[in-house]
Amino acid sequence: MAKQHMLKFVSVSRDMPEKRPPDLRARDFHEIYGEYAREKAAEQAGRCSQCGVPYCQTHCPLHNNIPDWLKLTAEGRLREAYELSQATNTFPEICGRICPQDRLCEGNCVIEQSGHGTVTIGSVEKYLTDTAFEEGWVAPIRPYHERPESVAVIGAGPGGLAAADMLRRQGIQVTVYDRYDRAGGLLTYGIPGFKLEKDVVMKRIAQLEDGGVEFVLNCDVGEDISFDAIRGKHEAVLIATGVYKSRGLQAPGVGAEGIVRAIDFLTASNKKSFGDDVEEFDSGELNAAGKRVVVVGGGDTAMDCVRTAVRQGARSVKCLYRRDRENMPGSQREVKNAEEEGVEFVWLTAPKGFTGDTVEGVMVQRMRLGAPDATGRQAPELIEGADYIEEADLVIMALGFEPEDLPKLWGVDGLEVTRWGTIKADFRTHETSLEGVYAAGDIVRGASLVVWAIRDGREAAEAILGYLSEPVQVAAE
Repeated sequence: MAKQHMLKFVSVSRDMPEKRPPDLRARDFHEIYGEYAREKAAEQAGRCSQCGVPYCQTHCPLHNNIPDWLKLTAEGRLREAYELSQATNTFPEICGRICPQDRLCEGNCVIEQSGHGTVTIGSVEKYLTDTAFEEGWVAPIRPYHERPESVAVIGAGPGGLAAADMLRRQGIQVTVYDRYDRAGGLLTYGIPGFKLEKDVVMKRIAQLEDGGVEFVLNCDVGEDISFDAIRGKHEAVLIATGVYKSRGLQAPGVGAEGIVRAIDFLTASNKKSFGDDVEEFDSGELNAAGKRVVVVGGGDTAMDCVRTAVRQGARSVKCLYRRDRENMPGSQREVKNAEEEGVEFVWLTAPKGFTGDTVEGVMVQRMRLGAPDATGRQAPELIEGADYIEEADLVIMALGFEPEDLPKLWGVDGLEVTRWGTIKADFRTHETSLEGVYAAGDIVRGASLVVWAIRDGREAAEAILGYLSEPVQVAAE
């Protein structure tokens, strides 16, 4: 009788990889979770119920074939499992680390709904790809034949890199333009190392370079090269710039020294992790060491900021959020990790101003939850007379991101945008209002998840391949 590898959720408990103790992990930027051993990965994968309608797959933006690669992992067929996970996901080792699985695949796991604890899908996915790199199973990109067509990708973040990967595998000549000195976008400079160590990202970028993708870095479109020049050099263009314009706050004292943007704070920290000289960090402007830090916001970026500030040696770290814990947009897993590391969350609070020319405090107003707003969440309401001052030496604004005005920034006529400033693109083909120009990721959908950017990039690549393969229309004489 064949050994039963699956359906072990009744007898085997959910078991995450070991998490480093808070007092140790808060001293460095290494990832906080350990790695499964082969036997533990097989055991945890074997908890999958192999249900007929796999909600984990349905709720994954990439529709990864999760039940099948869990079964292969449980059977010890790791190379096949990796290859299956790679078939639908350009960067499984990244998604396994940073996807909010509690809101996507794991949160919709059938055995989670029945009270047995979800399958640890993300941890198994991470284990598979890390093993694949160690064993040399990650094959270099070698197209069967080269094609003469050339595609430009503007933006070296997850969406742009996913598209570049797919296009290059089909023999297309791909050039990626990016304003930063390293590729990766927010994977490199936005997400801290304790969630995604940078050598993981650099390995994928090296694979793309080795496969023939050309990177043009330190290149600001609109200044160093015009958008029209890029269109003139390539048969098609994909805009995958992401959204980097920080949302502001109109309040008294908001221009004081010591009030900084989340993206600047995180970028400076990540640059230091590469060993770069960062003047704003060394001067103390973007360094939390010894300071009373207040982070404003409740999303994943705010979680990254509070946990980075802890590691930089902040005297205290508090997070102000205008709703309660149940209504915050960030990952509950990240909130728990932050609390373990010493972060204090001050729920139902919002800033109404700041004191000092160099910030000394945040004028905080207390809130309560009222009737639901247009999104269905309870709207915060001001409690009169309950204001107070929260002392602070560094305030980090993590209120989300908006798109830059690309048509104006790049001097492009005819590139249509939505009323939110995102690029208007067909939701199936990702084609914009300009012939041969496509757009994908956050610049189309607004600030979102890495996994959605990967999906958009892959879809756009397929559409571009179709566009390049269309027969040329010759006008009748």
